[in-house]
Amino acid sequence: MWTRFDREARPISDSSSLDLLRELVELESPTGHSEGLRAVAERVAAELEPHGGEASFTGDHLRVDLPGEGEPLLLLGHVDTVWPVGTLADMPFRIENGRAYGPGAYDMKAGLVVLLEAVRAAGRRRRALRVFLTADEEIGSLTGRPLIEEAAEGVAAALVLEPPTPRGNLKTARKGLARYRLVARGRAAHAGTHPDEGASAVDELAHQILVLRGLNNPRQGITVNVGVIRGGLRENVIADHAEAWIDVRVTHSADVPKVERALSGLIPFVPGTRLELEGGFTRPPLERSTGGARLFEQARRHGTKLGLDLHESSSGGGSDGNLVGALGVPVLDGLGAEGGGAHARDEHVLLASLPIRARLLSQLLIEPGL
Repeated sequence: MWTRFDREARPISDSSSLDLLRELVELESPTGHSEGLRAVAERVAAELEPHGGEASFTGDHLRVDLPGEGEPLLLLGHVDTVWPVGTLADMPFRIENGRAYGPGAYDMKAGLVVLLEAVRAAGRRRRALRVFLTADEEIGSLTGRPLIEEAAEGVAAALVLEPPTPRGNLKTARKGLARYRLVARGRAAHAGTHPDEGASAVDELAHQILVLRGLNNPRQGITVNVGVIRGGLRENVIADHAEAWIDVRVTHSADVPKVERALSGLIPFVPGTRLELEGGFTRPPLERSTGGARLFEQARRHGTKLGLDLHESSSGGGSDGNLVGALGVPVLDGLGAEGGGAHARDEHVLLASLPIRARLLSQLLIEPGL
């Protein structure tokens, strides 16, 4: 038991929060669906306006500045989900055993509710705030990154509304993430009558997969996974094309150039074949920093008063906090609602966590400990 409230059954105390969560979940907003993304962002902006929020849009990305004392705190979240439009038809929003189910409920529309409730609860006691909601976080914040970096200028710290760990822990570190596509090109030939005239791209890719596997170093926090492979035309044809999609994760920033050199330096094994590589790091590692540790210690103190037994953790996944941390800004992640099933059909939010996580964040908005 990691908190003193009933994680399974206690109903949420504020029905307006539940209504807002339902509304946001039922605004389907997969990455790239501008209508849904804008609807979610505009709904959040409308909630922040009574608190002095001045909203601006760049595409479907939302930035809201709220007045207050001191250097602003940056609140980071995203409005996109992995679920295509139409998912609600067979995966509707529902409440069951103290949990709210629905596409994007946990990742991360409940986090948006926590953000809004925290701003409301903090009132005029809070510091100046800057809210930035990304519209393409689920595909690596490809268009959002420069806007996030711009929003991070002059802020005291960043607080990220992604979910906590399954045990409710906050995150002071995250792995960096890279995605690569490796293509092997060979020479086609008849596999039965003229095999020697061919150069198999499939054979070449098989060699490269073993090389990639050798780059794994779990003790150093480096993982390399070949998740998808494609190649060949027919079983009786020497393949002239094969490709692999590669996921790379690193714990330490110092290992990024090492991995990049290893990938760019791959050499063909099979005569007559050649290699092409595209991709790279979309998120640098978020390494634990002194500022991030101070934020966590303040959150832990606030949490104790609320009945939360908070611990800090690291995550193998990335978030927009990685991008801000790389700029030297202190980051505390995992401040969203508790639950589980991210990107899965049982995605759900523990409703009892919504009000208490909002109270925790509201205290950080008033006294971040910096």
